Amino acid sequence: MSKPIVAVVGRPNVGKSTLVNRLAVKRDAIVHESRGVTRDRSYHDCDWNGREFVLIDTGGIESAKSKDVFAPRIREQALAAADEADVIIFVVDGTVGVTDEDEEVARVIRRTKKPVFLVVNKIDDPSAELESWAYYSLGVGEPRPLSAGHGHGTGDLLDDVVAAFPDEEDEVVEVDDGSLNVAIIGRPNVGKSSLTNRLAKRERSIVSDVSGTTRDAVDTLIEWKGNRIRLVDTAGMRKKTQVHEDVEYYSLVRGLGAMDRADVCLLVVDASVGVTEQDQKIAGMAIDRGCAIVIVLNKWDLIDSAEERDRVEASLAQRMTFATWAPSVNVSALTGRAVDKVLAAAVEASRTHASHIKTSQLNNLITQIREGGHTVTDKGRRLKIHYVTQTGERPPAFTFWCNAPDLVDDNYERFLENRLRETFDLVGTPIRLKFRRKDD
Repeated sequence: MSKPIVAVVGRPNVGKSTLVNRLAVKRDAIVHESRGVTRDRSYHDCDWNGREFVLIDTGGIESAKSKDVFAPRIREQALAAADEADVIIFVVDGTVGVTDEDEEVARVIRRTKKPVFLVVNKIDDPSAELESWAYYSLGVGEPRPLSAGHGHGTGDLLDDVVAAFPDEEDEVVEVDDGSLNVAIIGRPNVGKSSLTNRLAKRERSIVSDVSGTTRDAVDTLIEWKGNRIRLVDTAGMRKKTQVHEDVEYYSLVRGLGAMDRADVCLLVVDASVGVTEQDQKIAGMAIDRGCAIVIVLNKWDLIDSAEERDRVEASLAQRMTFATWAPSVNVSALTGRAVDKVLAAAVEASRTHASHIKTSQLNNLITQIREGGHTVTDKGRRLKIHYVTQTGERPPAFTFWCNAPDLVDDNYERFLENRLRETFDLVGTPIRLKFRRKDD
């Protein structure tokens, strides 16, 4: 289901981020921060009384007279937030009264037809009388005193914000039709849209050699060898310091959302450049979200020498040491070279992503490891793994019951993961390892 969006706007230093932190329910898979030059912008998934929504903290809006060269872009960001949002929370500082900058923000907000909640922050004493008349002059509705630092008034604010959302039956419901969800991710201008069009065998996405052409996530349904596949072509994901444009910021939000609902991510890499640090970071985001991964080395038609091939392979080995299990396919979206292999690899990665290994097979492996004597010791204590079982899928998760989980270090965890991958078919999928005391 498409979640309602709440944008928190205001000038700098009025407590927007404090309010966001107070309202947000933080979860590891869905919190992401995107840093501007001197400002942080973030989005958070929230829940209030069973109603889920996305809360977006925007950068502080500077005065038009500001000497900050990024002030115009931050103003554009506020406009984008207002356009994107179902509800707007406008925050002002109750300790200083209405400022010229507040009035500028109010002029931006009044252009929208969205519900607006005017929050007068930093009113730490709930019994203090608020001089409301000054804030009514902003022309955006009734001011409400609140303390983001202490939490006074936040519950009432959330009650009213949720009540202003569109009816749930009016929201878009995403139906699980059994399709394999494949998100096409990567840096801008690496050929994601061209690959989507080649896989779909029709011009479904806008293709351009200007980076950042795709601004939204586009779904394309295809059939391939009896498999129903939903391709999601996402906007290019830039380094955080390069996400200045308002539309690119929201493209990043949607790109991460596409990962959240994907079974497999096709990480498209420009082979003529090699695997970059940003490719590495995008892969890490997908793995954190539990997605299977296939690395697509696109523009392979531009690689015309053994030296170039060696360079690309070296960059792959160097940058992707944390995902050596991810298969790679050399393709050319322009010519169509090897694109069928991409879908074959995606379907195979989806299979291992959803695979389940019998407990008896897992414990046979543990017996072999135990007999080999490979374990961890510390100050006379010795790790003993009693048994293991698979406790999750998509991605596969394995729980090891042992005598002392605290003895398991990163090296031993990598050793166990390597042995699992050597023994079982887990190509293309991340796995999760958990360790619990036997008597838990």
